[in-house]
Amino acid sequence: MSNLNNKVALITGGSKGIGYGIAYALMQQGVNVAVTSRSAESAQKAAEQLNADVSSAKAIGLEADVRQLESQQQAVKTTVETFGQLDIVIANAGLGHFGSIEDLTSQQWNEVIDTNLTGVFNSIKASVDALKETKGYYITISSLAGTNFFAGGSAYNASKFGVTGFTQAVMLDLRKYGIKVSTIMPGSVSTYFNGNEPSDEGAWKIQIEDIGELVVDLLKMHPRTLPSKIEVRPTTPPSK
Repeated sequence: MSNLNNKVALITGGSKGIGYGIAYALMQQGVNVAVTSRSAESAQKAAEQLNADVSSAKAIGLEADVRQLESQQQAVKTTVETFGQLDIVIANAGLGHFGSIEDLTSQQWNEVIDTNLTGVFNSIKASVDALKETKGYYITISSLAGTNFFAGGSAYNASKFGVTGFTQAVMLDLRKYGIKVSTIMPGSVSTYFNGNEPSDEGAWKIQIEDIGELVVDLLKMHPRTLPSKIEVRPTTPPSK
């Protein structure tokens, strides 16, 4: 996709954080975007801000829950009806519950797995036919936690290890259709994830615009070349 102008992207969890940063970067390249959130108000507010800040493309906000396949199917349907096609799906929505297996509840486990892993399955499953039409591109947002385990991370590690493996298998399934599939595995990113608040103290972290730039670079890669799994981390984290 050397020329991204007038392409169309669907970004789950696009109302803030990494998803919002990707939406902003894509719109600057002329990509029309649909950003989703479980909150209709959050999705609409994000779309309004994107449209106010970037004039080279259009954003719409959609209420959608990645945990429900039917909800993702409706988001795809609305995106295609609005823009006429779908070229790019960014499976970004995610959350985390952290703690020892002794304390982790089954409800917390299910919420993490259903959102972070099943949500990626639903996002891709719902849009395969649309991306076959355009020979499009899937990008999932995994994590360095998808290859590095840590105490208190059993649910999150399981979900992100799953996303990493799932994405790589899907890449092999779909490349015969001309569909490209990559996963991005960030380390510490300055976002609102897990109740954090972006601040100057987090300036050492990866910024959301950095992930947006990386996505644009992936999309512009020559069609013959596929970076299928990308690890990205802060250059100089604080000393422990």
